[in-house]
Amino acid sequence: MTSKCCFTIGFILGLVFVCTNAQEKVFNVLSYGAKADGMTDDSEAFLSGWRDACIWNGNGTLLIPSGVYMVNGAVFKGPCNGSVTTFEMKGVIKAPTDPNIFCNTGSWIAFQYIHGLDIKGHGTLDGQGDCAWGKHQCETLPHTLALNFVHNFVVHDIHSINSKGVHVKVFQSNNARFRHVQIAAPENSPNTDGIHISYSTNMHIADSNIGTGDDCIAIIDGSQSINITGITCGPGHGISIGSLGKLSKPKIVKDIHVKNCTLINTQNGVRIKSWASTITGMATNIIFDDITIIKASNPIIIDQHYCPERNCSGSTQESCVQIKDVTFNNIRGSSSSKAAVCLDCSATYPCKGIMLNDINLEYDAPDGPAISTCAHANGKATGTELPPSCLN
Repeated sequence: MTSKCCFTIGFILGLVFVCTNAQEKVFNVLSYGAKADGMTDDSEAFLSGWRDACIWNGNGTLLIPSGVYMVNGAVFKGPCNGSVTTFEMKGVIKAPTDPNIFCNTGSWIAFQYIHGLDIKGHGTLDGQGDCAWGKHQCETLPHTLALNFVHNFVVHDIHSINSKGVHVKVFQSNNARFRHVQIAAPENSPNTDGIHISYSTNMHIADSNIGTGDDCIAIIDGSQSINITGITCGPGHGISIGSLGKLSKPKIVKDIHVKNCTLINTQNGVRIKSWASTITGMATNIIFDDITIIKASNPIIIDQHYCPERNCSGSTQESCVQIKDVTFNNIRGSSSSKAAVCLDCSATYPCKGIMLNDINLEYDAPDGPAISTCAHANGKATGTELPPSCLN
């Protein structure tokens, strides 16, 4: 009786094992004709493999083995049949050097309309951006990786280097986790945001290193419930909310929590920025907590007269974005400029509910110590105040 019982249980377990494995299948791009020689365009092999992985009646994986692949561009579309479709990248994928190929597409590698996506594999996306920076072939240079209308996804253990434009752009997507992501581009590479999020909710970005020529992370209009933890940023323009108030449709950015991050030799530390325009909007319930900043030009900054092209002089327009309920807690380190805290708010919609708690930012220079500057900023300061607060 016992042996019969054991046999039955073993048979059932074996059947479960077989069924489970039958639901998963790997689709290798080499099987679809990819050359992996770094010169031949392997785009069609990638797309063909993706189509089969996507329609597989289970969880399909598109595998990019070790090697160097030239991909002129690829849009991986859903919906897919599996609960999770995997893009496993073990090799190096290179973009063509000519940015004109992408002038009308906006992105080099894109994933669209997918529920359940896992991008992983310790591989590298090489945008080869140095051939395009500053040459103005396209009005907007392409993003390396775009995630549009993608829900329930994870991006982890991948590298992105030298993007022509934004490294990772997330648009109208929900429920995502980024972790152990390495992003790198030179300090002088223009508009190479690390991770750029708009109109998206419930994102967690953790334990990653980002160094670029623009914002390490930018959270734009319509984004909510974004948690950022354990990020090392630098070089770059810091971790930013905005810019806001440029798009024609007013949207709220809210419930943003940035915690336990380190910023080194960045232009800005933690920043909220909006254009001085008639476009209305709101940024609220934002917390910057436990942040180390080393030699940033603007460690803590709210800039509601954002004008990167420096062509806004003489304008009397004030920002119509309301910034409220923002907490800066336990921000420590050093500033490379005298104004370590700059709260330049809108005269039309003054900042309110600003909380500064335990701010300790040193400025070691002959014209020191550090100072705070405020315009139309209302709130209170508690705990350590270095520099002394200027809040109303």
